[in-house]
This record gives sequence, C-alpha cells and structure tokens, in this order.
Amino acid sequence: MSNAPTLQSLLTEAMTQAPGLSRHVLNAIQDELDSRPKHFHLLDGWRRMRARFANDFETALLPLLQASARGEDPLQRKLNDLSSLSLVDDRQALQDVAVAHVIHAVEEHARAELHQLGNVFAALRGTARALKNENPVRPALFAQALLVALSSVEMEPQARYELMQAASQPMASGMLRLYSALCAQLRAADLSQMVASHAARVDPDAELRLALARRSTQPATLDGLARRVHEHNTRPAPLGQAAVGATAPAAPVFRAGHGPDLLSRLYDQILADPRLLPPLKALLARLQVAVVRLARSDANLLHKQDHPTWGLLNRVAAHGMAFERADDERLQSFLRFIEGEVQGLIDVAVPSAALFQQALTRVEAHLSSQAQQRSERSVQALGALERESMREPWSKLLHEQLAAQTIEAPLGPKLRRFMNTAWVEVIVQAMVLHGRESDQAMARIEWVDQLLESLHDTPDERSRQRLRQRLPGLIEGLRSGCDAIALPEAQRESVLQELMLQHGRLLRGMSALPDAAKPLEASPRGPNSQELSPEELLQRLLIERESQMSTQWAHTRVNRGHLPTVPVQLYDQGDTPEARSAVSAWLDGLHIGGWYHLFVQSNWLTAQVAWISESGQFFLFVGQDPDQRHSLTRAALERLLTHGLITALDENSLVQRAVDTLMQDLDDAV
Repeated sequence: MSNAPTLQSLLTEAMTQAPGLSRHVLNAIQDELDSRPKHFHLLDGWRRMRARFANDFETALLPLLQASARGEDPLQRKLNDLSSLSLVDDRQALQDVAVAHVIHAVEEHARAELHQLGNVFAALRGTARALKNENPVRPALFAQALLVALSSVEMEPQARYELMQAASQPMASGMLRLYSALCAQLRAADLSQMVASHAARVDPDAELRLALARRSTQPATLDGLARRVHEHNTRPAPLGQAAVGATAPAAPVFRAGHGPDLLSRLYDQILADPRLLPPLKALLARLQVAVVRLARSDANLLHKQDHPTWGLLNRVAAHGMAFERADDERLQSFLRFIEGEVQGLIDVAVPSAALFQQALTRVEAHLSSQAQQRSERSVQALGALERESMREPWSKLLHEQLAAQTIEAPLGPKLRRFMNTAWVEVIVQAMVLHGRESDQAMARIEWVDQLLESLHDTPDERSRQRLRQRLPGLIEGLRSGCDAIALPEAQRESVLQELMLQHGRLLRGMSALPDAAKPLEASPRGPNSQELSPEELLQRLLIERESQMSTQWAHTRVNRGHLPTVPVQLYDQGDTPEARSAVSAWLDGLHIGGWYHLFVQSNWLTAQVAWISESGQFFLFVGQDPDQRHSLTRAALERLLTHGLITALDENSLVQRAVDTLMQDLDDAV
C-alpha cells in the first residue's frame, strides 16, 4: 500500500489531465456545433473565443483544483465588505442554470466513477459519509471553469446559456475520461475495501428526495387516509379464508374509528422521519400528549391538513431540519424557545385548535425576528442595491412629472432644460442614496415648488420683499443639488445667470419672461384658430395625458421579466394560466424565516430568507454559516424555480410525508 493514492496525488493527477481535457472539450464542442443546425447561430461567438478557449479553461480550472488541494472550498464566496453585496439577477441566475445543466450532464455520464471517488475522498478525509461538496474534483469546479472560458467574449445571456448547453455533453464525455483515469489508479492500488466501507454511508435523505421527486400522483390527504382506513378495516374477508374458518382473521393495519388509534400510527410515522435530529424528535414526542387530548374533542384534527396543530409540527420540523448538527447553538436556542410553547400546551387540560394557532403565530414571529436579526448588518447595503436598481424607472417617472409640472411655468430655455435633465438626476440621486421617501429626497422635490413659486409675478413691494428673503436659500439649494451630482461649473453657472436675470425682472416689477418668451397655454381651439405647431401639439398632448390617464399606468414600467415563470411540476405546460398561478403562489409564499435549498453561484446551499424588500422584488438569503449571504431578485428566483434549482425545505411537509407513507402501507396491505 506504499504506492496507494493520496488526496494530493489524485488532485495532482487531475491537474495533469487538465490540458488533455481542455483539448478534448474544445474539439468536441466544435463537432457538436457543426453537427446540429440549431446551434449554427452560436458559431460566430464560438469562433471568436475558440483560439483562447483551452488556455482560458485551464487558467480558470487550475486555481480551483489548487484551492481544493489546500483543503479550501474553491466555490465558497467570501464577503469581506458587506457594503459590496451584489444582487443575483436574472442574468446571473441564467448562468447558474447553465452551470447546473453541465453538472447534471457530467453526473449522469460518470455516476459510478463519481460514487467511487466520493467514497475514497471521504475515507481519506476521515469523514463519516461521502458528500458531493467535499469531493475536491466534483463536476461543479469544471463547470465553473467552462463558464469562465465561454465568457471571454461578449454574447447575449441567452446565447451564452445555449452555448453552455451545447458544451455540456462534450464536457461530460471528457470528465468521464478524467474520472475513469483516477478510478484506474484506485483499482491499481487495490482500494476496493476502502470504497466498500463507505459505500453504504450515503446521504439518508437521498432516497426520500428521489421518491418524492418521482411521485406523479396527487399527494395523499388526511381525509382520504381516514376513508381508506375505514374501507380497509370494514371490507369482507375473502371466501377462501371464510371457508377455512379455523384461522383467525388477520389484525387490521389500523383499528376502525377516528379515535387515537389512527392518530398514534400517524404520530409514530412522524417521529420516524429520518430527517429529524434526536433533540427535535424528543420535543415533538412530548407534544404528542397535547395532540392526543385535542383529538378527543376536535374531529377536524384527523381530516384537515391545514389544522393549526399540523401547521405547528410542520413549522417546527422545517426549521429544525435546516441544521446538520444537534449541538448547533442556533438549534439549541430554538429548541429552548419551543420547549416553553410545548409545555404551555401540555399544561392545558383540554387544549383547543385556537391554542395551537396562537402557539404557531408566536413561533412564526420568533423565527421572523431571528431571521431579521441575522440580516441587520446587510440591510443597509441591500436597500441601496434595491434603490440603485430603480434608478432608471425613477428617472423616467420624474422626467415626465417635472415636464408636466413645469410646462406652463415661466422658465427660460436653459433653466427648463436643467429642470428636465440635471435636476431629475439630483432628485433620483437623493432617492437612491437615502430612500424614496427620505428627507433628502423630499427636500430636492420641494425645491422645485419653491423655484416655481419664486417666478410668480410680484405686483407690490411686499411680494418683492418676500422674494428677496427667499432667494439666498433657493440659490443655496440649487448649488447643493449640483454638488450632489458633480455638475460641471460651467453648466450650473449658465443656469444661475439665467435665473438671476429672471428674478431681476421680477424685483423690478416685471414678469419673469418677456411676453414673446412666455410658454404656450394649452387652450381649446376655436373654429378660427390656426393649426398648432409641433411644439404646441407636444405640450398639449402632455397636458391631456396627465389629466386623462391614471398616474400608475401612465408612468409605471411593466416588466415582463417580473412575471411568474413555471415551477418544475408545471414546466411542460408552458405559459398557461395554471402555470402562472402556481408559480405566483409559490413565490408569494416566500417568507422571512423560511429555509430553502437553492443553487446559487455554482454551488448548492441551505439558506434562510432573512429580508424581503417592500416591493417584494429583492430577497436576502443567509446560509447556515452567517457569512453565506446571497441577495437575489425575484426574476432570478423565477429562473431558478423554472429549472428546479430552488425548493422549500418544508415543501414536502413532515405531516405530508407521514400521510403518504401510511397510505403506501395500506396499498401494500391490499
């Protein structure tokens, strides 16, 4: 065994294989694109990157393998500065989908080889079981390098996604060769015993997730289970068994009736769920006392799955199953809180559904509060990111509003242009930096009113005196706004000169503009009126538009990218009302404190929703490691959902799994 491969030697072999892998993938991608007419539109972009593909791929791959050799997670994103958080938008999500597609293709091609390598790496590390993310040569590293290599030239996001799809099979065949070479070293060193010793230690959730994913029928219901139990226990004995007579009938799987017998079987199945950590299972077992008492007086308990009792069990279990270790301090803190709620329900002689609902409400509030505390240090940065994404629609909206507000105002040409361009930028900048309803943004908006008021006629000395008093603050506000956007001195001075001339006319008792320069009034045309000029027609249309159309639909930009996409189970239905409704309901169900499993930036992670923007378009996910923070747009979540790359941990709830299992027991007993 002196020549037995080590972790370092296997990684060194993988690095040695990298040049050959890059050449294989290069040639195979070319063959794939040439052989399929549907890929012809990708050839131009591919030709521009082909000459540098091999070098770019190796340059991206080797640092990842070297990080693995140092015992680091090459794909772990580190946040050194929370103020530099970036949003995972629809473009980034599309890249994640492409990477996931490549990973899936490789795993399908090299399933047996990956299984062997995973077991060996787990044994070499001394870990109890093989986990995908601990494989130092896992497909995700090579898929990430492929993405980098295919990003060397500018392409439309959709075209790059299609190119990644086209490259997935060439990458899969190349990775099979690499993994086969590594496995050959294992066989040569006779490490079959090491592989076998870890082969049985697989993820205990894998088979359960696979069974749930393959389930094509509608999930079982409590009411349906109760009916099936009654049918099973009241059916007549078979004729052959009745004729024998000597043997007693077999005991029913469940006893008839709606008493605690069915409940006991259901609760036993709940506690048998392998995802429950021992301390969580013990806590739910204590709660059974209160549930049994409730069943004696509440007939709905065994017929309605939306009963608050099952909601409480599902919520507690979903949160507890997000943790991998029973000694995790966050889990222990949560269990201490739940212990008080459980004890309160046990102490009540005759519990009610209302008491369970109150407990569920307190649990939801507690989890939401805890999640928000985890997001506190990122909220400011996330708020700024959200506001920055609104810069363009806010600019468009304010431009239209200021144009309408000043259309009849006595503004000189330079001042009017300034108001419709630079001052729009001033207001938007304040909204982005400080918030849409912030004092700073409101001050910039109110300055417009002050300016327009200062240009009213001053028929008497008293009104002229008030104008003199307001001018210093007005000019200071203008200069401050120009400083906020770093407006060049020459541009601001020309506006100030024109404004001073207008105010000078007003202080001499004249109008702000000469009669020839006054803005046109939009008045109805009489039968003898002349045809309107293009400028007059534009001004009139603006006035009519503002008066006849609702503010929301006149200015709100409808973005189809924010429309719901289709969840995995409805993906084949396309853009149907049912699909849109299903996805909208799923996305609307995202809530602070909920745990999700999602594929972000080339990696799978379990994370909790810690923040949702007021608009519902931006979300912060915090992983089990508090430094794992990912902010995603709604469009990005839709993209992940469409391709099955995000799922709620409680999507297949604790109670639902128990009901499904009992229903299967009945089917097997038939």
